[in-house]
Amino acid sequence: MFVGGRWRPAASGERIDVVDPATEQVLGQVAAGGAQDVDDAVAAARAALPGWAATPPERRAAVLAAARDLMAARREEIAATVSAELGAPPAFAAAVHTDLPTAVMGSYAALAADHPFEERIGNSRVLHEPVGVVGAITPWNYPLHQIVAKVGPALAAGCTVVLKPAEDTPLVAQLFAGILADAGLPEGVFNLVTGLGPVAGQALAEHPGVDLVSFTGSTAVGRMIGAAAGGAVKRVALELGGKSANVILPGADLAKAVNVGVANVFANSGQTCSAWTRMLVDDARYDEAVEIATAAAAKYRPGDRIGPVVNAKQRERVRGYIRKGVEEGARIAAGGPDAPEGLPAGYYVRPTVFADVRPEMTVAQEEIFGPVVVLIRYQDEEDALRIANGTVYGLAGAVWAADEDTAVAFARRMDTGQVDINGGRFNPLAPFGGYKQSGVGRELGPHGLAEYLQTKSLQF
Repeated sequence: MFVGGRWRPAASGERIDVVDPATEQVLGQVAAGGAQDVDDAVAAARAALPGWAATPPERRAAVLAAARDLMAARREEIAATVSAELGAPPAFAAAVHTDLPTAVMGSYAALAADHPFEERIGNSRVLHEPVGVVGAITPWNYPLHQIVAKVGPALAAGCTVVLKPAEDTPLVAQLFAGILADAGLPEGVFNLVTGLGPVAGQALAEHPGVDLVSFTGSTAVGRMIGAAAGGAVKRVALELGGKSANVILPGADLAKAVNVGVANVFANSGQTCSAWTRMLVDDARYDEAVEIATAAAAKYRPGDRIGPVVNAKQRERVRGYIRKGVEEGARIAAGGPDAPEGLPAGYYVRPTVFADVRPEMTVAQEEIFGPVVVLIRYQDEEDALRIANGTVYGLAGAVWAADEDTAVAFARRMDTGQVDINGGRFNPLAPFGGYKQSGVGRELGPHGLAEYLQTKSLQF
């Protein structure tokens, strides 16, 4: 672990194996941190807080820019590490798991330099000050991106940080800690405690010395963190589950919408909270859409274009959902619950397309977090809207239409935090976060920076 600017083992001396999900072989070990380690890390962060908060924004920006440059220089090492511990195909690990967080770090370097940390409103001077010590708890599916999406804005704001990364993918977090140190970040400003979620993660979320908890993960755990934070009157930022709708309206380019939709779901082995896992198609073109999706799925060969899921537990969870879909009457158009052929090792799941799915089915309501897309038919736009909004989630989504105005009009009525229009590109400066049980707060860009600031007004 990295605490107070120094590498150290866990107080208990215990360690956790890190396993390659493609081979099921142990890659290495990390310290299994506990409550004492969290105490030490929070103490280091509190001690470093006054100095870092008082550091001029341009100096904070320079450190973040140096970190971005080091991330770019170590691109191959970062990508190889993520590929090994997550199982992501090398090209995807480089382009998405490495280049994206590098760009996001650069965006926060720019924001730290340019953000108006003071403003005048009438006879008041309004100050935007760091919220304090941040406890960041990150998931395994986009290990470096989720770290940077929390640590980048926290450091830009002048906060200090204790990071607890997912125990399945902690190695890239260790690389990141070294990069921040090499970039000139003062000791104690960033601290890394590796360990299990129910042990180190819970200790960090409940620690009285933490001013804000930023968590990405399941809605179930988010509820517990929110409840604990509420009792302590502590701020939280929660990026939780999703069951996003990909709505293909009449007149849209069906082939493009379906192919892009399948690619969106199967990226990262389906382990993306914002994936468009529900494809909604009008009744007249539904059968054609199933044919296109089935053909698209055939191109994703496990072990080649699509990697394994992260661990054995996740593999069985996804396969269980596939079996549940069959039990409830959905039809498998591609894939299925059986193990892929020719892969004796690795936590692989066959990319699966479900047809004849009703909106109330389990596979259309619950987050599967694997390479599974369900196709749902609708009768008219009002029916499509009812289905799109008919889950407890509201993280992301997509709308395809013959023209932009029609798509935007539909998107405005969707209860979700982010909608892509006719295949719009991902924007790392746009706010990312959910409605309903998909979370509280926003990440990325200036809205993400605002999560780590609190306001003070001076009247003259």
